[in-house]
Amino acid sequence: MKRTRTVLVTGGAGGIGRAVARAFAARGDTVVVADRDAQRAMDTAHGLGVHGRILDITDEEAIASGLDAVQDEFGPIEVLVNNAGLLTVHGTLLELAGGDLDAILRTNVLGTFLMTQHTARRMVASGVAGSIVNLSSIGGRQPTPGMGGYESSKAAVDALTRWAAIELAPHGIRVNAVAPGPVLTETVSAGMPEGSPQRRAWEGRIPMQRFARVEDVAAAALFLAGDTAAHITGTSLPVDGGQLLT
Repeated sequence: MKRTRTVLVTGGAGGIGRAVARAFAARGDTVVVADRDAQRAMDTAHGLGVHGRILDITDEEAIASGLDAVQDEFGPIEVLVNNAGLLTVHGTLLELAGGDLDAILRTNVLGTFLMTQHTARRMVASGVAGSIVNLSSIGGRQPTPGMGGYESSKAAVDALTRWAAIELAPHGIRVNAVAPGPVLTETVSAGMPEGSPQRRAWEGRIPMQRFARVEDVAAAALFLAGDTAAHITGTSLPVDGGQLLT
């Protein structure tokens, strides 16, 4: 019989976050989707039959109070999925504004760090042998011109994953990452319609010749957070159709 866990998914109103929340809810877990967009957070929670919270992962005070509120209502968080991130800001090395890079790093690196730190503190205090799953990207290992700011942030997320994994292992807390290649979210579908030259160029880099579905990413997160991955920590699992092989 599967044990019900309290699962917090940040960026839960987005395409990947919504799929992740749906996967954990289907397993029977108590799922809380957190997003800084209040309306989208509540609409997503209502649509999935889970719980919604407003949360800015770059605001340390809000994180502390938000985690305390979740723990008071649902018990200790046993699974954290750090999905929230900034993907839409890009630019070449010669053109990207320093302020834009700062925004990317604040969200993708500092936000992931703060959520990991504050959640892990509560896991340790509660004696919870929990699991943390970060959303990384194969871009942290395979560069694409014009996307270096985002990719640098995801390389940092991979390093943060290993850092947290080795320090939290004595507490029984596992920390891993899912590293997708291009994912067929609503935003990506709108920007690169099927059959468009840009879409075909991306798919040409992927041995399996297609983008990942959001469900592919969610399945990896569910696996890494589950008992069948009980001896896996500190890894960044590519979900890329083989793109890193090219």
